[in-house]
Amino acid sequence: MLTPVLDPNASQPLYEQIYRHIRREIEGGALRPGERLPSKRALAAHLKVGVITVENAYEQLLAEGYVYTQAKRGFFVQSQETERPLSPAAPSAPAPPAPAEVSPLPYDFSTNAVDTEHFPFSTWARLMREVLSEEDSALLSSPHPQGVPALRAAIVRYLHDFRGIDVHPDQIVVGAGAEYLTTLLFQLLGRGGGWAVEDPGYRKVQRILSHTGALVCPIPLDREGLRTNALRWSGARVVHATPSHHFPLGTVMSMPRREALLRWAGEQPDRYIIEDDYDSEFRFDGRPVPALQSLDKNERVIYLNTFAKSLAPSLRIGYMVLPPHLIRRYREEFRLYSSTVPSFEQYTLARFLERGHFERHIRRMRTIYCQRRDALLAAAKGAGLLAWGSFSGMEAGLHLLFRVSSPVPEGALVEAAAEAGVGVSPLSAYSITPPDTPGPVLVLGYGRLDPADMVPAMERLAAAWQPFFSPGSPSGRRTSSPSLP
Repeated sequence: MLTPVLDPNASQPLYEQIYRHIRREIEGGALRPGERLPSKRALAAHLKVGVITVENAYEQLLAEGYVYTQAKRGFFVQSQETERPLSPAAPSAPAPPAPAEVSPLPYDFSTNAVDTEHFPFSTWARLMREVLSEEDSALLSSPHPQGVPALRAAIVRYLHDFRGIDVHPDQIVVGAGAEYLTTLLFQLLGRGGGWAVEDPGYRKVQRILSHTGALVCPIPLDREGLRTNALRWSGARVVHATPSHHFPLGTVMSMPRREALLRWAGEQPDRYIIEDDYDSEFRFDGRPVPALQSLDKNERVIYLNTFAKSLAPSLRIGYMVLPPHLIRRYREEFRLYSSTVPSFEQYTLARFLERGHFERHIRRMRTIYCQRRDALLAAAKGAGLLAWGSFSGMEAGLHLLFRVSSPVPEGALVEAAAEAGVGVSPLSAYSITPPDTPGPVLVLGYGRLDPADMVPAMERLAAAWQPFFSPGSPSGRRTSSPSLP
């Protein structure tokens, strides 16, 4: 069975990583002409990815002539015989060696992992077949630059029913993920002035803005959320914020702080707030937090969301809601831009939303993630971790914070955990400036781990960290090698 090493954190999407691996196997002769590839479903199950991901990889191979299909039999390797070149190619410098592939840890608490095992494949496949048979010619035409009308209308209904946002479909722009849409916003709003980001926060946003040439201004947070007084001092013109559930601290921005943020935006005609509502579907305790956009009276909030967290990372469909005056500018300046999401996927997602499948899937996943959170907390308590620190951020999202009560070096705890086969992230990895915390803070994402994995994972952590907290041990120095289960 084909077994490419996939990296969900890589810049290449998963389907492209699979496509490139198979192409190398064909070009290197490991896969011979006429050899049958695994079925899409079998390979997807083997790699623990979505069937759509494998399908996209196979379609790319088909388009480039590396494979061919036979009806009801599958995909087969195409002969790669080519004409002899007229003259020998000039020698070229050898390519730099590829970075070493790191095998995944047995228990990886990455914050970018989501559950794909419970994705409703059968429902999605049925809707795909419907779209193929009913939309026909529409699938071959260029979609509307803002996204197909059916999907934008479905998004509007969802926002009204579940986020209290009332907008028109014409305000929706669909694009290939939040990262792409952030780049569009930078072009739309201009590079003049600073772009503020939360610190700590979503580092990918900071890196994207830096690559585009923006002046990035890190803004600290307190218990009420982003500090608007620091935002004023920064001189920034645009701010990217996660008011409903800050990443990674889990803070919910207070109403006074929301009002202060909106006042800041309304004081100048070119100030804007990008509200990233990345995981609003996964609130386990308390009432849903209203979107900042629903409070905006001055057309200063740009709402941004994606289906990558709620459905699957490989489904690169995000959207933004632009205020009326910005959508007019967008149409004037970006009318030549083509939609970056295939019509096929847009129509399928539209039906998925329209028929209530998305709502049912979210309810199911909310229950599953809540069970995993509870299992993690119970396992941590059973392993004795609460003697060394406390958890926070349990109310929403797919991660928790573990605040260590002793001044142990953060990096030492992360390294010891990795040696024990457990992947955790330090809070400093999400910070531009050093975190202002009395002790180390570790971030544990539980989106992909099974509840049964929590007990052995926490026991490994306890064994790995116990030497740091032994009486009489100097902070940051282990007294003995831990024994692992």
